[in-house]
Amino acid sequence: MSTDLPRNVVPQQPHLMTEIPLDAAVYQPPPPEYVESKVASDTEHDFLRENERWPTPEEERTWVRVADNIPTAAFLIIVTEFCERFTYYGASGIFNNYISNGYKVPGSSPGAIDGGKQMATGLINFFQFFCYICPIFGAIVADQWLGKYKTILLFACVYLVGNLVLTLTSIPASIRAGGALPGLIIAMIIIGLGTGGIKPNVSPMVAEQYTRTRPFVRRLKSGKEVLVDRDATIQSMFNWFYWSINLGSLSAIATSELEHNVDFWPAFLLPTLMFVVCILVFWLGRNKYIRNPPTGSILLQAASCLTTGVRQSRIAKRSGQVLRDDAGAKLNWMEYAKPSNMVDVPASPVAWDDHFVDELRRTLKACKVFIFYPVYWLCFGQITNTLISQAGEMNTGSVPNDIMQNIDPLFLIIFIPIFDKVFYPGLRRCGLDIGPILRIFIGFVLAAIAMAYAAIVQHLVYSTGPYYDHPGSQHNDISAAIQIPAYAFIAWSEIFASITGLEYAYTKAPQSMKSIVMSIFLFMNCGGAILAFCFNPISADPHLVMNFSIAAGLMGFFAFLFYACFYKYDSQEQRGKS
Repeated sequence: MSTDLPRNVVPQQPHLMTEIPLDAAVYQPPPPEYVESKVASDTEHDFLRENERWPTPEEERTWVRVADNIPTAAFLIIVTEFCERFTYYGASGIFNNYISNGYKVPGSSPGAIDGGKQMATGLINFFQFFCYICPIFGAIVADQWLGKYKTILLFACVYLVGNLVLTLTSIPASIRAGGALPGLIIAMIIIGLGTGGIKPNVSPMVAEQYTRTRPFVRRLKSGKEVLVDRDATIQSMFNWFYWSINLGSLSAIATSELEHNVDFWPAFLLPTLMFVVCILVFWLGRNKYIRNPPTGSILLQAASCLTTGVRQSRIAKRSGQVLRDDAGAKLNWMEYAKPSNMVDVPASPVAWDDHFVDELRRTLKACKVFIFYPVYWLCFGQITNTLISQAGEMNTGSVPNDIMQNIDPLFLIIFIPIFDKVFYPGLRRCGLDIGPILRIFIGFVLAAIAMAYAAIVQHLVYSTGPYYDHPGSQHNDISAAIQIPAYAFIAWSEIFASITGLEYAYTKAPQSMKSIVMSIFLFMNCGGAILAFCFNPISADPHLVMNFSIAAGLMGFFAFLFYACFYKYDSQEQRGKS
């Protein structure tokens, strides 16, 4: 297909198919004051359609900003993510019972491996750790060789193989022959590899489908004019992306019912079949996606750049050639990695330029925010292990104990649209634009409250007969409905902390480093899994009150430490917009 465009339209990225109807797009250059304040590349994708115009400086400064419509290509990727998460949560949602309990034991919850609560917690934490360490590898593959689209498609096929292994080793003959445990471990490893190729690339690819970079005014059918903003659009896209994740996670309801009423093999077969749909949906959209070609992995280049900056700054100090900016302040040590600032010029040219150093510095600044997330993921991970165990010690009526975890996505499905369409726009209309740092802080505090509440519930469980703090596979006379507020607080924390983390990872990373930054954000889940391993000795009765209490205390402490370290970032961002 020819990439030539009519002269009145600014070309999009070369070799890419776009969502812009060419007969409706009318390119008008941005106002001079905008061009002077931005780098030239920021305007290359800007255009105007019918009933659109550029805002005046006063309008851009004072009008309430709204989100644009989500492109069709982004919607297809969101549907793909829904199918993938349907598979992931549908399978992993029943791992706790699958590992903990024996197969077809009368009067007990469904099971297969009979490994107990600690084995279940350990294997689930290993699975989480492996799923979120592999994204670094997936990001390298995408950046160095295949690009995001081909990487997602390739690793989706790997993922499907893992699901097939899990399904085939869960048939009754395999369980009775002892094949369930080795089959589960093999499947966990293969699915982890597949997840590693998909997760760091799918969310950046969603956001890449929206190419407009600067605000513009659109006249609605009612005649009202609104200021459409890229940041608000990206925030909305990630809200709906996360909404699709949680809609998909409701598959655990179906798989829990299947394991409870039929057997494990149909419970694993359902998500396996859905993943076939996932691959087909993603492949069918191949001609609609905006695809950025691979630019080469930058990890080694970044490492070399950082070591060069350290070495050059030390040479500058020893030789008395310390560089200063126009205000007389000493330059940051990374500035010495710039070829234009090197004190001791190397014999051979370096593989980067000044712009690369600036982008790397922005990347490191964004990644500093993520170092507090492991404690958050420790709290979030309680949904799939200790909270399920807690429900198993309570009266759940006729439903399986592991179905309780679906309260979290149910709350998210309800509240994400409310936040996206009502709460955040309402705050903006009142002149209150909550910055990402404040949103993350609120999310951390809500997670701490969730863990504190879970500790109170566990204390009530241990205080109730007939089994008190040693219920084993039995349950005490207390309703599991009392758990609902804990799941509600976790869900609200995700809206503020998890969704904002995805948004922050994408918007703050330079274009060439988005997959790497996203993989680093996902890697923080590994830190949460490592912390969870440390909690393993207190993840069983009668220590669960201590488990939840320590998690709540850690989260509360790190929430306020996080805000003390980064609260200035929000004000800096607001000054950058004004």
